[in-house]
Amino acid sequence: MHFLLKLSGKLIALKKKTIAIMILCFVVLSATIAFALEPETFNSWFNAFYWVMTTMATVGYGDFFAATAAGKVFTIFLYVFGIGLLSLVIGKVVEAMGEMQRRRGEGTLSFHGADHVVLINWSRKTQAAVDEILCYAPKCRIVIIDESGRHPLEQMEQVHFISGDASSDEILMKASIGRARAAIVFGDIRIDEASLVDGKSLLIISSIERIAPQVHTTVEIMQEKNIKNFRHVQVNEFVLSHDAVSRLAVRSALQEGNSEVLSQLLSRQHGDDIYEVPLDAGWRTYGEAFQALLLQGATLLSDRGDLGINRKLDQPIPADARLYVVADEETYRRIKG
Repeated sequence: MHFLLKLSGKLIALKKKTIAIMILCFVVLSATIAFALEPETFNSWFNAFYWVMTTMATVGYGDFFAATAAGKVFTIFLYVFGIGLLSLVIGKVVEAMGEMQRRRGEGTLSFHGADHVVLINWSRKTQAAVDEILCYAPKCRIVIIDESGRHPLEQMEQVHFISGDASSDEILMKASIGRARAAIVFGDIRIDEASLVDGKSLLIISSIERIAPQVHTTVEIMQEKNIKNFRHVQVNEFVLSHDAVSRLAVRSALQEGNSEVLSQLLSRQHGDDIYEVPLDAGWRTYGEAFQALLLQGATLLSDRGDLGINRKLDQPIPADARLYVVADEETYRRIKG
């Protein structure tokens, strides 16, 4: 008994690769011995291999069985050692799955996908961003980087979590930042001083722009005076924290109904949305584009950030124009073709 306990303890301590090689060698050797003992019973080495596997798995279909005394003794050997080895493998597989799930929850697993969205610093805003991304692109993969030690959305398989400092090159590489579609940096709500929040965000965004300048970056800024610093590191987009909320509140108070319209445009979950549409070679002026899109159920809104194109409908459309419309998703897909 002591010998068996000692032997099982040593087997459990072995590495997974070593155990896999041992099992493979054991099965191949057992099939060879079985075929050598009873060639007329099995007819081929593959049949002997099949019998060894069904015996070790305790399936026992009964289509092959040992007929000689030597074969039956070898069968008993397989019962004792083969089934034990197979149980060890199953235990190792279960252990590996548990370890993988534990590391996923702790945020220590690297992400190996591409075309994903990286969200940095967890908060209620990040939660809302996750909901909006999945509403916009249900199959999109999301990676959250935060210094907390627990996955905030462990029940969502599409969301991967990495625990650590997002300004660290190692953490960003674990998030596969170089192959990401976009990165959004939210202000760290655990820091009380607004200037320090912006300082941390600036450090993170600088690291991202240095490692992966091709990735589209968006950052939440706490203080307007720091905008010039973020422009210096070539951030693609920035949003002033609380600025949109304040403006929305004023619109709601002074112009009833404005907030409802803007809320719909800010979220894909309600009403129409803003989409960029491809240029049509037949559109020579903004007016022609406006009328053509209107007939398809969309309203031409702007050329990039220029919302005043409805006052210059007779002007030609530049070759580098980027036109945005307000429409529902079905209309947008029809226009896009």
